[in-house]
Amino acid sequence: MNVFRSPHNPIIGPEDVKPSGDEFEVIGVFNAGVTRFEDQIILLLRVAERPINTNPDVVLTAIYKDDKEEFVVIKFSKNNPEIGFYDPRLIKTPTGTYLTSISHLRLARSKDGINFEIDDVPAISPANDYETFSVEDPRTSLIDGIYYISYVAVSPHGVITCLISTKDFISYQRHGVIFCPENRDAVLFPEKVDGKFYALHRPLSPLFNKKDIWIAESPDLHCWGNHRCLMGPRPGHWDEAKIGAGAPPFKTDFGWLEIYHGVDRFNRYCIGAVMLDIAEPWKIIARTNKPILEPQADYECDGFFGNVVFSCGLLCEDDKVRIYYGAADTVICYAELSLKEILETLDL
Repeated sequence: MNVFRSPHNPIIGPEDVKPSGDEFEVIGVFNAGVTRFEDQIILLLRVAERPINTNPDVVLTAIYKDDKEEFVVIKFSKNNPEIGFYDPRLIKTPTGTYLTSISHLRLARSKDGINFEIDDVPAISPANDYETFSVEDPRTSLIDGIYYISYVAVSPHGVITCLISTKDFISYQRHGVIFCPENRDAVLFPEKVDGKFYALHRPLSPLFNKKDIWIAESPDLHCWGNHRCLMGPRPGHWDEAKIGAGAPPFKTDFGWLEIYHGVDRFNRYCIGAVMLDIAEPWKIIARTNKPILEPQADYECDGFFGNVVFSCGLLCEDDKVRIYYGAADTVICYAELSLKEILETLDL
């Protein structure tokens, strides 16, 4: 694949985003939902923050306390042998797991798609008991004039998928939980198929360690059923360990094109593509054998969690697939791929 990476990459980094409070520092800006609104490109950024820490012997994180309606800082000693810090994303304790940062969603606007004006305050922050640790990885689908945003919420209850909607990116309506634990990487199709809404999602089966993409249908975007396993990881391939939906699928002459992510045994995140039948989207037409985008640049290989390219949104315009993606769980980057070349890779 011929991939054009913007020479301005990373186009948004932690230094470009104002912390939500004086006590926080921004450590990552990544995995943005993407759409057009009026004459602008809108990114809904995932912004990861942590409390400012001057003590090298402790690790600080923050959680949202629903009963107090406020954020609370928690301290963990690095000298406690019962606490695990081996994953930079997690803090493992005898009583439970915490995240090393807390995320919210922030709006960024641009006319050219590269230079963005970023709001100073969060658009969507943790606000209930299901969002104690974070709100993450938004995907935006425009359906019948309303922008629906599926996102991941993390709490001691588990990892779930929630839904929120807006018409103007000023006021938002929360619709609650749509997929219960453990579930993430949910994307909504941008239109009905045979009178039904469809979504891709990724439940987790701890017993069998299954991390497959499923498809579900709904009459109203709230109640989801007729769940079917769509596809799973492929042994020996770039997506051998786990897979998940990336950006919302979009319609082509050949079917619904879904840009998804896959992970190998070395925790290397790449992006590939799968074509789904236009009338029966639970049927796979073709799937890429190789990634269409993989971590190669320094900013993709080195960062908070390296060797990661991960997209939650794109724009397909003028035969160009314009992908906004998170790199190394640290920054937002931009790449362009030819739709024609992706289709040729799929042997369509």
